[in-house]
Amino acid sequence: MMTLYFLRHGIAEDRTAPGIKRDADRVLTAEGRQKVRRVAKAMDRLELQFDRILSSPLLRALQTAEQVAGTLARAPKVEVWEELSPDGDAAALIERLNQLCPAPDHVLLVGHEPHMSRLISLLLTGTPDLAMTLKKAGLCTLTVTELRPGRCATLEWLLTPKQMALMR
Repeated sequence: MMTLYFLRHGIAEDRTAPGIKRDADRVLTAEGRQKVRRVAKAMDRLELQFDRILSSPLLRALQTAEQVAGTLARAPKVEVWEELSPDGDAAALIERLNQLCPAPDHVLLVGHEPHMSRLISLLLTGTPDLAMTLKKAGLCTLTVTELRPGRCATLEWLLTPKQMALMR
C-alpha cells in the first residue's frame, strides 16, 4: 500500500508583480512562507514521515517542499519532477511513481492547482472532473493499493491550512 500526500504550494507573488517575467519565477510571499511554516509544523506534530518528497520545478512549489523538508525530522532530500508542473501529465507521473525502486510507502507531492485536484480526482473517481479545490498550502491524503490512472485510491483526509494551524 502507498500513501500519497498532495500539498499545494503556498501563497505566491502575483503574476503582475514587478520583476516577474515568467510564471515559473514567482516566489512565496511572506504570508505564504508563514502559512507553509505552520503547515509544516502541523505535519511534524502529526509525525508524518516521507520516503520521497517530490516537487514541481516551479520556484514557489520548490520553496514549499524545501520548507517542509527542513521542518520534518529525517526528511529526504526534495526531488524535482517535471510531471508535477502545472501542465504535467498525470499518466506519466503515475508511471514514474510505479517505477520507483524500492517502492515508497509514503510520498509527498508538491504542486499546483488545478493539476493536483485533477490528479486526486482521477485516482478517486476515474475522471479528472470531481469538483474540489486544494487550498494554497492545503494537504490531501490518499491511500492506494495499486497505483494506476483511474479509480484506485481512498480519501483519508483533506485539510485546509487553517485546520492544520489549529493542530497543537
